Amino acid sequence: MSISSKGTENKIHLRKKMTNDDLDNFDSWWEKELASFSKELSPEDQNILIVDDDPTILTLLKEYISTLGFNLVTASNGLNALAELDKSKFSIVITDLLMPGMDGMELIKKVKHNWPDTDIIVITGYTNSYRYTDVIRAGASDFIQKPFNLDELEAKINRLIKERQLRILLRRLSIKDPLTNLYNRHFFERKFTEEAKRADRQSYPFFLVLIDVDRFKFYNKEKGSRQGDRLLQNIAKVIKNCTRKHVDSTFRYGGDEFAILIPQTDTPQVIQIVERIRSALKKVLPDIGFSIGIAKFVRREDKSLEEDLEDLIKRAEEAVYQAKDAGGDQSVLSNE
Repeated sequence: MSISSKGTENKIHLRKKMTNDDLDNFDSWWEKELASFSKELSPEDQNILIVDDDPTILTLLKEYISTLGFNLVTASNGLNALAELDKSKFSIVITDLLMPGMDGMELIKKVKHNWPDTDIIVITGYTNSYRYTDVIRAGASDFIQKPFNLDELEAKINRLIKERQLRILLRRLSIKDPLTNLYNRHFFERKFTEEAKRADRQSYPFFLVLIDVDRFKFYNKEKGSRQGDRLLQNIAKVIKNCTRKHVDSTFRYGGDEFAILIPQTDTPQVIQIVERIRSALKKVLPDIGFSIGIAKFVRREDKSLEEDLEDLIKRAEEAVYQAKDAGGDQSVLSNE
């Protein structure tokens, strides 16, 4: 499988899910994602763990694979391999099957259980003891017989790297909105619950902010959908630039709606963040109004988490409606 051919198949699949307004932006966005991603996960970004109890094989593999540009660590048995996996993240594990202490089959199962995204290549001379289907069923990605060909090993490593690139890229695509490059509504549902659980567990404040573009339908009708798309993209850039990286999360919540999850801050600080966003939006888009609803997560003893999350969304949406009813282009803080 190549990233180009398989990636094209997934591109077609994803395009079928796009709205008409998004399709014009999707193709160029996809190509940019692939181009940027091709620069990531290069050999120097890949860590490979080699496991074999034969020092000669271990040295041979280390010397050869290092010429391909990968970062290498070696282990002489399965137990040492698990210790290395606990210390560092590895893209690929290359392991023998018959080793003292812990054999390769047990190692494969433990790696896939604890580090499921790690790929495994098995190299063994004991083909009578284990079939190809046995090691694949256990969780290995590929299988090579001893004596092995180094070119074959290189080809298998490169194939796994490309497959890893595609998996990670598709995971990224599945949570991003192709028009604005913010997180999408599907990912909002997951992140929203995760952040609320964490806030409840660690007892810190958590806020939901909803931003609605005033009279967007009229703007779209008057200016056209392409101008409407550019407007949404500009709004997304401002929101992202005004929030805390790796702390706050920004989403395209609906057609012309945006959401921000803001943890670990108090009410005055949230109001400052929202006003900073409103001020930045007005500088870039002075003729556009924004109705913003702010609601604080409240955990009630007699309610389930799901009920409290529904209540949080409801209060944020009602705050948006209150802002619109008051003339729009303002923010409203919901009562707890």
